[in-house]
Amino acid sequence: MYLEFYELKSSAFNVTSNPDFFFESRSHQEALSCLLFGVQERKGIILITGEVGTGKTTLCKALFNKLPPEVKISLILNPYFSEVQLLKAIAEDFGLKVRGSDRLDIVNTLNSFLMKLNLKNRNAVLVIDEAQDLTIRQLEQIRLLSNLETKAEKLLQIVLVGQPELKEKISQYHLRQIYQRIVVKYQLNPLLDYEVKEYIDFRLQKVGHGNLSILPEGYKMIYEFSKGIPRLINILCERALILGFIRQERVLTEEIFSRCIEEIK
Repeated sequence: MYLEFYELKSSAFNVTSNPDFFFESRSHQEALSCLLFGVQERKGIILITGEVGTGKTTLCKALFNKLPPEVKISLILNPYFSEVQLLKAIAEDFGLKVRGSDRLDIVNTLNSFLMKLNLKNRNAVLVIDEAQDLTIRQLEQIRLLSNLETKAEKLLQIVLVGQPELKEKISQYHLRQIYQRIVVKYQLNPLLDYEVKEYIDFRLQKVGHGNLSILPEGYKMIYEFSKGIPRLINILCERALILGFIRQERVLTEEIFSRCIEEIK
């Protein structure tokens, strides 16, 4: 009901990963450029890390929108599988039919698929989100997949996306083989203070902007609470809109944000 009150077409602050709401902050622009470069230049393994809520999944979906339709994509959102199950999930997400659970058969199926793509000058991308949860054995399997190549280029571009501890994990000595194969690395940062207002205005414009306003002090409070993390910005702004609706106030004041911050804490 609050959408009608504020004259909005839809919610501006959902926490779901919607690439239509991808805000290109300086850090997000750089991260997207790194991804596009790594994929288009067939660099093999790409590492993207960032704190919880910084928009890593949305970044990946924005990447998919930037890639030409002939690029094949496999997206693994939660790698809670055994090594063989992970291989099977990757193959099936590429649209391949996999029978049985023989590791070698699955790898051969993937290799044949990738070779056929390469002959047509087409590319394939594997994105593993929440990659900090990959086990040592799974990471070793990923390394072996990175071996699929021709004399000139990699057949599969692998994007590992995860929280900062992912970089710490694969920096360990016994994982140096996979770490040395990572050609492109980027740490996704929270929004800067001035970007918070731009981010909020961008999302509101996406849904028609509506009949509401946020006072300057409100933006400052949002930044101080969220530290520039988009998910926290969304949570706080959604709460503020609901409280404003309950009070029938279209100007979101410092007091409204202060009340919402206390509730969230």
